[in-house]
Amino acid sequence: MKDEYTPPKVWTWDSENGGEWAKLNRPIAGATHDKELPQGKHPLQLYSLATPNGVKVTVMLEELLEAGHTGAEYDAWLIRIQDGDQFGSGFVDINPNSKIPAMLDTTTGTKLFESGSILFYLAEKFDAFLPTEHEARAQTMNWLFWLQGSAPYLGGGFGHFYAYAPYKMQYPIDRFTMETKRQLDVLDRHLAQNEYLAGSDYTIADMATCPWYGRTVAGKSYDAGEFLDVGIYKNVIRWHDQISNRPAYKRGAMVNKSFGPLEEQLRERHDASDFETKTQDKLEG
Repeated sequence: MKDEYTPPKVWTWDSENGGEWAKLNRPIAGATHDKELPQGKHPLQLYSLATPNGVKVTVMLEELLEAGHTGAEYDAWLIRIQDGDQFGSGFVDINPNSKIPAMLDTTTGTKLFESGSILFYLAEKFDAFLPTEHEARAQTMNWLFWLQGSAPYLGGGFGHFYAYAPYKMQYPIDRFTMETKRQLDVLDRHLAQNEYLAGSDYTIADMATCPWYGRTVAGKSYDAGEFLDVGIYKNVIRWHDQISNRPAYKRGAMVNKSFGPLEEQLRERHDASDFETKTQDKLEG
């Protein structure tokens, strides 16, 4: 049992504070080293990793291509956040917040960061997956912003204290478990009455939310499926299964993935044929 913590009058940074990500976390922004980013031949250059936030964008890009928007062709470059790639000067130039994903639209020179912002940008650019009818569009944005505000409680809250903290602490685990289950209940009640988050249309709100909460009810987040009793969220499970079986979603979930089964890892994506020829099992085989 750890002693109760008394905060000092002025906080100071202890770089050895423990936890899985302690060596990368720091209280200041900016680049730690010079490193330019590569660029490929396609209009969109993505720098990312297949975390839930990264998967949002690669799913959107694959859905756009599936729908015939050839201008959405992209190069996806792997950013190894465990190695601190996000603190390289080229990455920080696009995203001063040093978080994946980051994107460059070479047709306009537009630098993009924050996954929700990238989804909205692409939806407007290609007039896709964002309804034009007033009510459906409003509901799409409601749920997109709900996800952006809620997911930190699941990831940085529950996930951190349940899986990554240097030791288990009951108070924060109880606090964030309660909030995670409340959020899952919000989704479950809504999806009992709606096929997708905005109603009958599959939108960027679903693409943003499924990699977080869909993955959770599938028991794939933090090895916590049993702990969270995810089987009770039947409507979220139905919604996740419906979305995750879309061909474009399956492809998007593979891009910039550097963990899990080798056949599911496409660490870089520069052509549609890469899914057949450059998954990690083929490169290592």
